[in-house]
Order: sequence, then structure tokens, then C-alpha cells
Amino acid sequence: MLTDRVGLDPARLAALAAIVESQRTLAAVARWCGAGGARLVEVITQDEYTHDVVVHVAGALHLVYDTT
Repeated sequence: MLTDRVGLDPARLAALAAIVESQRTLAAVARWCGAGGARLVEVITQDEYTHDVVVHVAGALHLVYDTT
């Protein structure tokens, strides 16, 4: 699920939501970044099972994934 906290235009939000919807694993996010879709900025380990993943998309736009 993608939560828009910055008020993206509907087309941009829909495009990002479609990308995020297809990403079921951290490996899928990393592949997208590796293919030039975005840049993986940081993986923050919360505990042995939970990670926050920060991805730079463009300009000031970042995605933050909460993964378990």
C-alpha cells in the first residue's frame, strides 16, 4: 500500500502505486533501483525481521518502505 504524504498529482501517484504494488520483496525493490528506476539510499535495520528502506525517486521525492 502506498500512502501519499506530499500531495502528488494523480497520474504520478498512480504510476508509483503500480510500481510499489508489484514489489513484494526487498530484492524486488533493489532490482528496480538497479535497473535505474530509483536509487537505494539506505536500509535501516529495526530488528532481525524489520527494515526501513529509503529510496530516492527524483528531485525531493523519496519512497520509504517498511519491510518485515
